[in-house]
Amino acid sequence: MLQAQVYTPDQVAQILQLNKNTVYELIKKGEIIAKKIGRVFRIPAMSLSFALTGLDEDLYRAEKEDLKLQSKIRQELTRSRQVL
Repeated sequence: MLQAQVYTPDQVAQILQLNKNTVYELIKKGEIIAKKIGRVFRIPAMSLSFALTGLDEDLYRAEKEDLKLQSKIRQELTRSRQVL
């Protein structure tokens, strides 16, 4: 069975050292992605990455990979321009 790490708003408030009401405001603004199940919110761990970086975890990882490749791309561009 799939077991994603999820947190309650109280737990997120402790992790981020925020007031619980602030966490609810961040959820309302969409800065923290949360799923309401019945009457309670559950917040995936990956959503905290979004709150801290401004990017979804997968986009954050992709950006890091892109940054690693920038020097290789520049080298290839320079090399290809010299051939022309």
